[in-house]
Amino acid sequence: MIKFENVTKAYPDGTIAVDGLNLEAPTGKLTILVGPSGCGKTTSLRMINRLIEPTSGTIYLDDQPTSGMDAALLRRRIGYVIQHAGLFPHRTIVDNIATMPLLLGESPKKAKMRALELMERVGLPASFEKRYPWQLSGGQQQRVGVARALAADPAFMLMDEPFSAVDPVVRAQLQDEFLRLQREIGKTIIMVTHDIDEALKLGDQVAVMRVGGHLAQMATPSELLTAPADDFVADFVGRDRGYRSLGFTDSSGAVDIREEAFVQLGAPAEEARSKTSGSWVLVVDGNRKPLGWAQPERIAVEVRREDLNLSGTSASSAGTMRQLLDAALSSPSRRGVVVNSSGELLGTVTATDVIKAIEAEPHLETAR
Repeated sequence: MIKFENVTKAYPDGTIAVDGLNLEAPTGKLTILVGPSGCGKTTSLRMINRLIEPTSGTIYLDDQPTSGMDAALLRRRIGYVIQHAGLFPHRTIVDNIATMPLLLGESPKKAKMRALELMERVGLPASFEKRYPWQLSGGQQQRVGVARALAADPAFMLMDEPFSAVDPVVRAQLQDEFLRLQREIGKTIIMVTHDIDEALKLGDQVAVMRVGGHLAQMATPSELLTAPADDFVADFVGRDRGYRSLGFTDSSGAVDIREEAFVQLGAPAEEARSKTSGSWVLVVDGNRKPLGWAQPERIAVEVRREDLNLSGTSASSAGTMRQLLDAALSSPSRRGVVVNSSGELLGTVTATDVIKAIEAEPHLETAR
């Protein structure tokens, strides 16, 4: 647990970055600090490991005030991940990750073994161990930064916009990988981000802060979307929050899945035409995994990859209502593809099917 009790940070010029902050990050959960520029997010984060000293108030780690701890020892208890990873450019990847275990007295052999284990855990191949940071992509460097923060097995982690320096596709991949990792390790984490979508996706709870370092609302992502505390929170979360709240609504069993005709890649044009519904036919591979939609009248001899429209997304039968609705709306046929946990086709749904389910069951259980 990390707890702020009436914490204030004021600078000599009279600027108040954080003002009387009261906040608790529960053990084993991911708490996100989000808000506009100048709201004190990063200042609050850095006060935890005393890179910035509070002017007043108390910060606790598991009921122990940080003010009474040796700063160096305190920082060794806390993993710290920042933008651009902050790696040592003159050290190899494995040596970067092994830094903290070596500082804590681990033998070089054990530190290296720990580093290699963490490389695998964050999705980096062992062949990267002797590379240097400049030889890795931005996303790979961020994975090294996360691995280095985990190397000493800290109970607490601080993350300052860790995924903001990479492109949107890599960012989404890193977010998904981090969620998987957090489910396995269950650290007590406080993360700062300026991106409300990232906060809603990753956080067990989200703290929305106002300029001047005031806490506007602390709530689960679902609660923020469905019950913002005031106009400021409502505006910051966004006007499409009704649709986004569907991302926290479990779709399992709520919508009837329709049987969908399909053809395999390479099927004759005649077969594709015979199974067409509404000018589109679904194409799958040999394992019944959906590949895309095709218009049979445009197929010359057989169904080829070049014939596929790839605009549609698929949704898991155990996913959310937002994923089902998105699958239906993004599909060129307006039939959203539904798959099982192995990615195999189960059938399709329409936007009308999803809307009817939402209207029939307005209080469906949240997916988180």
